[in-house]
Amino acid sequence: MADPTDRKAEDDGRRTADDERYGSERLSREQGLTPDLELRELRRGSKPGSRYVRLTPRREAPFRRVGEGEYRATDVATRPRNAVESLWRGFKRIVVGAPLATSQLIGERLSKVKALAIFASDMLSSSAYATEEILLVLILAAAATPSVVDYSIPISLAIALLVVVVAVSYSQVIRGYPNGGGSYAVAKDNLGQTAGLLAGASLVVDYSLTVAVSTAAGVAAIISAAPELHDYRIELAAGAVVAITLANLRGIRESGTVFAIPAYFFILSITALILVGAIRLALGHDLHVAMPEEAIEPGLHGVTLFLILRAFSSGAAALTGIEAVSNGVPSFKAPEARNASITLFWMAGILTFFFIGLTVLAHQLDVLPAENKTVVAQVAQGVFGKTPLFYIVQATTTMILLLAANTSFAGLPSLASVMANDRFLPRQFMFRGDRLAFSNGIMVLGLASIGLLVVFGAETHRLIPLYAVGVFTGFTLSQAGMVIYWRRRSGRAARASLLVNAVGAVATGVVTVIIAATKFVDGAWLTIGAIAFFAVFFLAINRHYRGVAGQLDVTAEPLPSQPPASSDTRGRARPVVVPVDELNQAVLRTLDYARTISDNVTAVHITDDFEDGERLRERWDELVADTPIVIIESPYRSFLAPMLVYIDTVDRIDPGAYITVVLPEFVPAHFWQGLLHNQSAARLKRALLRRPNTIVIDVPYHLRG
Repeated sequence: MADPTDRKAEDDGRRTADDERYGSERLSREQGLTPDLELRELRRGSKPGSRYVRLTPRREAPFRRVGEGEYRATDVATRPRNAVESLWRGFKRIVVGAPLATSQLIGERLSKVKALAIFASDMLSSSAYATEEILLVLILAAAATPSVVDYSIPISLAIALLVVVVAVSYSQVIRGYPNGGGSYAVAKDNLGQTAGLLAGASLVVDYSLTVAVSTAAGVAAIISAAPELHDYRIELAAGAVVAITLANLRGIRESGTVFAIPAYFFILSITALILVGAIRLALGHDLHVAMPEEAIEPGLHGVTLFLILRAFSSGAAALTGIEAVSNGVPSFKAPEARNASITLFWMAGILTFFFIGLTVLAHQLDVLPAENKTVVAQVAQGVFGKTPLFYIVQATTTMILLLAANTSFAGLPSLASVMANDRFLPRQFMFRGDRLAFSNGIMVLGLASIGLLVVFGAETHRLIPLYAVGVFTGFTLSQAGMVIYWRRRSGRAARASLLVNAVGAVATGVVTVIIAATKFVDGAWLTIGAIAFFAVFFLAINRHYRGVAGQLDVTAEPLPSQPPASSDTRGRARPVVVPVDELNQAVLRTLDYARTISDNVTAVHITDDFEDGERLRERWDELVADTPIVIIESPYRSFLAPMLVYIDTVDRIDPGAYITVVLPEFVPAHFWQGLLHNQSAARLKRALLRRPNTIVIDVPYHLRG
């Protein structure tokens, strides 16, 4: 049995060793474990017991001090730690490019020229199939009444007028909501949460269908030139979505550069087609083309008001994408709102010219829809013949139809980030990837669109009936919300704006009813059901987040400054690190436990927004006594790498000594709720388990269902 005197001597020896080992931290206890963090490390000498301090060259420093207990991670902090990480980093750089720092975000903003290519591609591309969609309905009565196709002209004029009304109305949305959010933000703020969720759901459905419809239409244009590819349309469309997804992961500015060239080639080619066609018609040239072999047979339906309204609702697909600018206002260079409005009016003017011009040419050339050749292809053949100009029109039309999906990739991820910030979508949608794009939103949109293409066989005509009802639901809610917005303001300008939005609300509301009524049995019921489902889904997510916030909410009472008394004082100077995301009950409980095992506890907060870190520090100083916090800004938005490097740097004080990391982790009541959280504690725990001399302690906080 050991002598008590010997045991006391052993304890005293351990305390002496701990004091010697961790004395440098004790001198800086108020600032936490940050003694010369970026410049010095203690090394063992060649003789037993000897030590020396090595000054780290500044270029090797993983952190830069920016204030008391505040640091900024350098490129060194994000270097790969092993061969696997090096390979993964190299692969990502090849696919999406080198990471961009958060401070470079302002440099990623768009000029009007690039913005037109990104935001207008969907709206402009619809001119390539909107006329055809009108004719597909009118031809149902063409056998009994051949002149029914003449209605395509007044229908296109009515839709062009609607384009002008909606464009002017959305310019008011941009003016009133320059921070983006579009229909969702307007409806939520002015019509209430339910209207906002319906608007958000309609936009989510609309953007997903936009990608599917655009790629399907682009593949149809390819098949018009190469009919033998018809059986591979799903594979071609899915491949196009993958390519566009990868391009958008490279960042909005780079994708704008990539997509600007085909967008402007399309504008030039269609402008040339319309002008040359008009001139040749004026000169009396015969531009009629032979009927395609697989032309759709005219039907014997009667010419009814329902038929005309159905044709109008099909052609109204031309307006899809017009709202994207209002969602992406923050993506523009300053002055953001003014540049966004100008771009919107450019879009509306070009679309109106293209839509009316192509409809008139199709009417004059007696073009009717066919299974294997689009209306635009027939018009181009009539105007240019089978010359290189015909193939240029086909090529540019194919490119703009495929790239029209890019409008959704610019709009939906931004919308998802706004909704995630409001806690109606998982918080992961707020995350910006290596290239400052909302990567999670981009990837989810790509996967959802591929799913739609597979389910509907990449057939444009099967997807179009699902399309427009969601678009116009969002239009109507945003315009109605703007009416309330301007009613709350005084002045002549506010009254004028109110009138503009009131006209827009009535016009789009009428069109929404027409589309829902005429296309309900054709597939609009699916869209309406999807909108309702997503609205309920968003509400369930928000209810979960509010419940979590209520359970984790911290009262105004400060944490006691002293931990519970303990008779075991061995190792109380050993460093303990507590990673902190925010100040809540789970964190306080973890701190309470950490202080029972050591007097040397430091909380560490990794952030990509230093202002958020400062707000956390202010609240921390108010509520948490005698426990320092270190704020580390991560310019590349990484959590894991800076945290591991911070632990490594603290460990350099005495290599080989133990360091304890205590992780706050709350456990949801249901497994699916875990998907709504970023699982950063679990990822850090897995990384630390492979680190030598590291003790990982998990402090679970169980949430009620």
